[in-house]
Order: sequence, then structure tokens, then C-alpha cells
Amino acid sequence: MTCRLLASLTVILLLAGAPALAQVDDFTPVTDATLQNPAPADWLNWRRTLDAQAHSPLDEITTDNVAGLRLAWSWALANGSQQTTPLVYDGVMYLANPGEIVHALDAASGELLWEYRRDAPPPGDSYGGPPPGRAHRNIAIYQNMIYLNTADAHVIALDARSGDVVWDTDVGQGVGFQFSSGAIVADGRVVSGLTGCGRYRDDTCYIVGLDAATGRELWRTSTIARPGERGGDSWGDLPLMFRAGSDSWIPGSYDPITRTLFHGTSQAKPWARAARGTDGDVLYTNSTLALDPDTGEMKWYYQHLPGETLDMDEVFERILVDYDGQRSVFTMGKMAVLWELALETGQFRSAKDLGYQTFADVDPATGQVTYREGMDPVLGEPVFWCPSTAGFKSWRAMSYHPARETFYIPINLNCETAVFGPVDLVPGGGGTGPVRRTNHVHPDSPEQLGELLAMSMRTGEVHWRFRTRTPINTAALTTAGDIVVAGDWDRNLYVFDAGDGDILWQTRLPQSLQGFPITYEAGGRQYLAAPTGTGGGSWGGMIPADLLPDKRRPQGGNAVYVFALP
Repeated sequence: MTCRLLASLTVILLLAGAPALAQVDDFTPVTDATLQNPAPADWLNWRRTLDAQAHSPLDEITTDNVAGLRLAWSWALANGSQQTTPLVYDGVMYLANPGEIVHALDAASGELLWEYRRDAPPPGDSYGGPPPGRAHRNIAIYQNMIYLNTADAHVIALDARSGDVVWDTDVGQGVGFQFSSGAIVADGRVVSGLTGCGRYRDDTCYIVGLDAATGRELWRTSTIARPGERGGDSWGDLPLMFRAGSDSWIPGSYDPITRTLFHGTSQAKPWARAARGTDGDVLYTNSTLALDPDTGEMKWYYQHLPGETLDMDEVFERILVDYDGQRSVFTMGKMAVLWELALETGQFRSAKDLGYQTFADVDPATGQVTYREGMDPVLGEPVFWCPSTAGFKSWRAMSYHPARETFYIPINLNCETAVFGPVDLVPGGGGTGPVRRTNHVHPDSPEQLGELLAMSMRTGEVHWRFRTRTPINTAALTTAGDIVVAGDWDRNLYVFDAGDGDILWQTRLPQSLQGFPITYEAGGRQYLAAPTGTGGGSWGGMIPADLLPDKRRPQGGNAVYVFALP
């Protein structure tokens, strides 16, 4: 393993600033039909398919033989906050590095085919860390192009055969918008949600659709209800300048049957409503938005946490599931409530609370959320609640196993005492607002922060739980081989039995598991790819430092490790 790592690092150093090396031969363009029904061998989207289930139909690796997994190859990534998702198409892996670098690798051998390196100055410290670059959670593929979203809110289309730039669209227009996640492609539209929306400016946050062939902007939909528009009065009399937040910083999902995009939005900024000066619902924060891919028109919305006041994001993945003749959108946010909505209408169907949160009552029949007494922060006074502002569930996405009708969900068990401060309503101000935070262990699990759980889609019953001392630090992955894959902050990669949660195989890598594991097939062989790295927000930094002072992880070590059966 050490020799492979050194070889990969040497290649990275030699290639710094180098042009594309080679070309992907015999490239077949990726069509809409391909994205909507990818070959079992490929991983073409952030969560493999546009429904975001993150389930692979591959079954060469099974519960019976997974113990035979061995390292096939590895590849070092550039420094920086690392949360990547590899894409694999027709035997080629496309891999985003921190710092706006993309590599195309032979997916069977790990040999480099080409490199793209933007070499643009970073826009300054922002979410995901300072230079050499912010995290890229995903890239997208369509026709003969790879789409890279950048820290200063450009979308760059690269030729998938060579890494050459085809077009570069400045979506952010230089006013401070950012991308921390990549796009999805829906019927020829490259669709991305903006972040960096917390500062007071005379504009709101957006979800943006570009023409995939040319990069021309087709539409942008505000994720905040503007004065005089539908829902605008939910912000009271605040002028547009001071309506901040509602970032859409996680990729969306797409249903090609109804031709509907599904995106989540985050909380209003500043976090505490006493600081931001609102007492209404503040639409369209903490909502599921259903959009038309051609126009960006909002078909419907559902607000999960009206008027949210404790940084309890509901921005994460939207998973589309068909069962019993009905179609649903599922999501889970920081408070660990599994929401189910009707896909066609947004009508509430169910809310299944895992029972870990302490700040609100959620009516399972209606979905109405009522904050408990003392949970609406008063500026300058401490408030204690579970989870912390890091959340139980965050960007580490869950996976859905269709045959078992079960979600596999990474959870981080923690609580917080916070004191929220005032914010001056001045242009350029805003942000999250001043907050003094103290992290605590959760009373239900004082010795173990991390949890991976299996939760019934129908009933909300938890079939099994696996707890670790450090956070579960990756998204979950399931396969038709009936395995579940996840990794933790303490460098352990696990493969579980989907049925009972038994650990069937594990290995310890040089750095924290971090990002989005995938599985794919190349040359007739199934592989499992697991990224490692640093960064990752509160789960990866503040919480382990506060609650696990005896635990350490290395400063470097961004890489992807690829395993296969002998």
C-alpha cells in the first residue's frame, strides 16, 4: 500500500501545472436516457442515479465473499478539504480534487489519463477551508462533457475525452456567491444550487439552470420569497437586502417522468430569528422545492421547519421512492426526522422522528413542528439542545436499499449549549450571527458519537444500529450484494451485512474516511472506491476536538482507495 501511495503522490507532483496527458479513446456520449437508466457498471451521478438512492445493482461482491476484498489501487488527491464523489463511466473514473482539479483515471488500474487544473486564485477563506481550495462534493457528466462547479460560482465544462475547457460560465457574477457542491443534469439542463448567501446584499440565493451544450443561463429561481411576491410577507417588513440564507448547497434529484427537480434549502441567516428580526415562516428556507427543469418555475414547496431558529438545516439529499402505486420524496435533516412527501404534489405523508432531538415536537400525522418552551433563543442567554448546530444528519448522505425498503443513515450523536448574539442590519453584514458554542455528548450515547442505522422506509422502525466512538464520516452505500459501506473519522472503512448490521469486513486507512464511497465495474470486475481526507465541517473538526481530545488524525492524506476481490 505504501509503494502505491508514494507512486501516486509522485505523479501528482510531477503533473502540477501540466496540460492534459492523453485522451479517452472510443468515448460514447452520455445521453439523457443513459443518465436516467445507467448501466449497472457505471456510477454516473452524485448518488449514482437521478433519484439519489445510492444503490448499486452490482452483486459480484456479496455478504459471502466480501471478506476477500484487497486493495487494487490508490490515488493521492491534492490538499484541502476533501468530500469528493468519484464518477465512473465506461471504465474511466473522473475525480474532483480540492482546489478545482479534475483527474481522469483508468478505473481498473488507476493510471492517469488526463488532468485539468484551473489555476485560478481562490476567492478567500470560505466554507470548506482556506487555500489551496474548497471541497468539491461532486462533478457531473453529460454528452461528452464533465461539469465542475467552482468556489467563486463558475460552472466549467470540460471535454471528457481530454480535459480541455469547452465553456466557462460565471454564475456568481462576482458578488460573493459560491458553489460547494456540483450540479446534476436534467434533460439537457445543468442545475446547481448556490451557497455563500448569508451576507447582506441586494439580492437573494438561487438555484440556476444552464444549457448543457453552451453554458448559457436559462433560468435562476430565488430560494427566498422576495417582497411583493408569493410568500414575501413571511419575512415581515424586512427589505430584500436583509433576507439572507436559504442556500441550496447539496445537489438535487430529478424525476424524468413528471420532469421535476427536487432541491433542499437551508436555514435563514442569521441563525437565530431574534438576531435576524423575523417572526414568520421565512419562506422558502428549510424547504423541499419542486422545480420545472425548463423554466425553473416552482411547482410546489414544502417547508419542514417554518421560522427555524437553531441552525437545523433541512438542505440534504432528496431520495425518490416508488412503492404501493405511489411516489414519494424522502429526506432527513439535522434533527433526524425522516420526512415523506407526495412526489407529484408535495403533500405531507409522514414524519418519523428518531427520538434523539430535544428542541421540538413533531406531529407525525400532520408534520407540524412546535418549538418546546425555552428553545427559541433569547440573545445573550444560553440555550441547550440536541443536536448541536452540526446536526445529527448532515452532508453525509443516506442510501436506500429497494429490496429491503430500508434507509441506511449516518448519524452523529451530539448536543450543544449556545449563546446567540445580535447582528447589525448593515450591507455586507449578516452571516450566521455571533454564536458562542460548547459541544456536549448525547445523553443516549455518552461514549460513542458515531452511528450508522438501518431504518424502515414504511414504519420508521430501526432494524439495527452500529455505533463508533468517532463520527461516521462518509455517506452510505448499498448494493444488490446486500452489503452496506461506510467509514468513520478514526480511519476505519466498514462493510456491513444489510440485513443484521454485522461487520463482514473492515480495514484501517491512513486518513479519515470522508466523502462518498461508490462501487462500479471495469473490465468485468467489481470495485469499491472509498475517498479519505481532511476538512468536512464541524463533524470533522470542532466536535472530535472538543469531545474526543485523546483522538487524533493526520493533517494530510487526501486519497481514494479502490478495493476488489482477488
